[in-house]
Order: sequence, then C-alpha cells, then structure tokens
Amino acid sequence: MSTAGTNLKTVKERANLALNDEFLIKAVKFTTERLRNGKKAATAEHGNWEEWRERGRQIRLHTIAHLDYYLNLFADNARANGVHVHFASSSADAVKVALEIAQHKQAKTVVKSKSMVTEELHLNQKLEEIGVEAIETDLGEYIIQLAGEAPSHIIIPAIHKNRFQIADLLSKEAGEALEPETSVLAGFVRKKLREKFLEADIGMTGCNFAIAETGSMVLFENEGNARMVTTVPKTQITLMGMERIIPSWADLEVMATLLPRSATGQKLTAYMSGITGPRRDADADGPDEMHIIIVDNGRSNQLGDPEFQELLNCIRCGACLNACPVYRHIGGHAYGGTYSGPIGAVLTPALKSNVAEWDDIANASSLCGACYEACPVKIPLHDMLVYLRRRKQEGGQGNAVESAGMKGFAAALGDSKRFRGLLRIGQLGQKLVVRNGEIRTKLGPLKGWNSYRVTPSLPKQTFRQSWKTLEEELRHGLREIDPAAKARMEAIVEQRNKGNGGGHGHG
Repeated sequence: MSTAGTNLKTVKERANLALNDEFLIKAVKFTTERLRNGKKAATAEHGNWEEWRERGRQIRLHTIAHLDYYLNLFADNARANGVHVHFASSSADAVKVALEIAQHKQAKTVVKSKSMVTEELHLNQKLEEIGVEAIETDLGEYIIQLAGEAPSHIIIPAIHKNRFQIADLLSKEAGEALEPETSVLAGFVRKKLREKFLEADIGMTGCNFAIAETGSMVLFENEGNARMVTTVPKTQITLMGMERIIPSWADLEVMATLLPRSATGQKLTAYMSGITGPRRDADADGPDEMHIIIVDNGRSNQLGDPEFQELLNCIRCGACLNACPVYRHIGGHAYGGTYSGPIGAVLTPALKSNVAEWDDIANASSLCGACYEACPVKIPLHDMLVYLRRRKQEGGQGNAVESAGMKGFAAALGDSKRFRGLLRIGQLGQKLVVRNGEIRTKLGPLKGWNSYRVTPSLPKQTFRQSWKTLEEELRHGLREIDPAAKARMEAIVEQRNKGNGGGHGHG
C-alpha cells in the first residue's frame, strides 16, 4: 500500500485499498502472528506475568498522576548533567527548536534512530526544507524512507513489505541487483549507514523512558544503530513525549521486563542504553552537546480526563496492534495517521484539535478487547473507543441512519412482546433473501459486511422458543435431564416467575 492510499479521506476507503493488496495482507499476517506467538511464549515462560502487568500499570498511573512533579525533577537533574532541556507545547514549537539547533550547528546531515515523535512532527520534511539531510538508521525506517512512506507499525515500520519488495527498493539505491536474502540486504544497509554515521553533524533519537531521579534517558533497540547515533556525532538531540517519564531506575526494571516481551517476545532487548548527559572529559566517546526536547503536542489535554488519562500510560510496545483483528487485516496506513492500530485509533483523535477529521477511526474496531488483554500496562483501549464513539454522537457528528437504527433496536428490546413479534416477522421476511441458511445480499446496511463475509439467517426456532419447548417437555416427562441441571433450571424459572409478580408463589 503506497502513501497515496493515506490521502484517501476515510478509514473505509483506505481499508478497502489495503484489503485488495495481497502482498500487504500476507506480510502483515506473517509478522503479527510471529510477534504474537513470541509474546505468548515469553510471557508464559515468565510465570507471573499478570502481577508484572499490574505493577507496570501502577507505576504508569502514579507517574502520570504526578507528571508535573516528575517532569520538573527530570529537567532539573538533566540540566545539572549538562543537558539543554527544552519544553515544546506544540508540534510547531518542537520543530522550531530542532531546526534552530541544526542551523546554529550549520548541520548538513542528521542521522536518526527510530522515533515516533519525529514522525508525529514530520521533522524529516522540515529539516530537508532548510537543506539538512535526515537519514533514518533503523533498518525498517530506512526502507520506508526510501519508499517515501510512513511507518505501518510502531516498532516494525516496514511490516507491510516482504523481502522481494525490499530488495527492489535497496537495489535501486545500490545501483545494482541485490539478492532478496536478509543477510545480503542487511549487509548493504550496514555498509551504507556506517558512512553516514561518520559524516553526520547531529544524532537524533527518540526516548523509550526518561528517569526522573537522575535526569537520564533510556533507549531500547535491537540493531545497535542508536548506540552509533548517540556516540559518534558531536551534537545529540532527543525528542520525547512528555509522558515518557518514570520515577526511578528501579521502575525501569519493570518496564525492561514488560516492553521487550510484549513487543517482540524477547526476554531482553538486544541494546538498552542509559544516557546521562553529554560526554565527560574521561569518556572515550559521546556527544559534546546534548539537547532534550520534551513535547506536549496535545498530550496534556488528556490529564484530568477520567476517560482518557490512562492513554498516557502507553509504553509504545505495539502489542495491541499485533493482537487487533482489524490491524492484522488492513495494516497501519489505513488508519491515516502516525499511530495505527487500537492505540492509534484513540491517540490520534486525542492529540488532534480537529477531532472531526479523525473521528471515523474509532469505528475501525470490533471492540473485542484483545488490545486490553495484550497491553502490558492494561490500558482499556476498547472502552476508550466506545467513549470516542459516544462523544461523536453527543457532539452531533453521528451518522443519522446509524442513530435511527440504534433507536429502533432499543425500542425493539424495550418490550418483550414487541421483541418476540419482530423476531417472528424477521423469520418470515428473511425467506426473501436467505439461501442455504445464509444471507448474501449486499443491500443497505448489509453491503459492507457481506462484501467480505456472509450474514447467518435467523434460526427457525429462537432461544426463547426453544426454552419454552424444553419447559413443556420437562413438565410432561418427555425429556430426561441431569438432576443438577434440572434444579438450576427450576431455580431460574422460579426467579423469573417472582420477577413477574410472584403469582405462582401462593396457594
């Protein structure tokens, strides 16, 4: 799926494009299944995973509840370590600070280690506009940079591409045909980027966690590129979302257990770097000057909101994407924003002031709750998606047909006699469209559903009708039933009769 697909206006249009991309579907399915199975094995081996999930949740809840305190503590300690700390309330402010640093250093090239915040800010394009070349050094990010595309996954940005497509991209860059083998492709990129590391004027990174007690920032990675980005260039710029804070190094132990297992199924990430300030006199390497830009860009809007504050607990592991049945079928670009999957469906509208432009992505969910079960810090994303839908309705932006349908559904279920009557009408009326027990027509509200699956017909006998028949058979001794089950059934019938006025309880 090309970036042209992201220019389509609605999730439905972008999803339809993705569902017709055979390469994308196979690539996303293969990788998400591998990641899910890896997480399942790693968490099972860990033993007491649920206890660690709850511990992680409590750390994040506490930190976000006292975010102002920990941000100030982090900033004070980082400055004491010789770091230049900048607070940016908006994306424009953050970009302005980064560009001013680049211009002051007369930078020509910037090497970057994967940062979703810089994607959020569209910083690469802004650097190019002032004549600074920005080079992504994460393998996946480098691939999609060459393709001119946005990330399709939080931690595996090129998840939507297979090795043959990647080989085509890298062959064009190399000026010769490269074999579609991982070792060959990775070897070419490694050689190419080593030259860039040595030439770069500025190294730019994201931030997995910032340690308030020491003013340190921590990076998790598997390729070693962040080590190069943070040690070779003379100037380092780190861009971090304001919520990336945790109180202490002891808390990092919990996060270092939760994040890699949830993200890739690893016990530990291959490289975990803790950076506390620029290079000291006794250090063999490291930047001479270090800047940290702390980005708000809509995050503070969630503070104090009982329905959405927990959104800031996210540790960007991507586990919710791998678990989501919607993401696994349409990939990340169909969501239209920087962040995709369940977290993107909530985070993107939350960070944007023009919520109406993004409110449709809250509908790109089955509300199955798989995202909550996968989340290492137990963020109730499925509940938040419902809150977004409700706010859309309350804001007068709901679909009129959908609203009328829900009102009709409520009216039908509000009266048992009416409900039974409508079921009977439905059983008779469906005969016009039922074929072999299935409804395949693509008319009205069934058009979208039946484009990819079929609707089962109403049964000849409903559960209520079956229950009534079973009662009659038991009463007349026409059916044998387990004594314990019979006792439970009689208790239910008695309770139901009491609820109807207790008329059978006398005499």
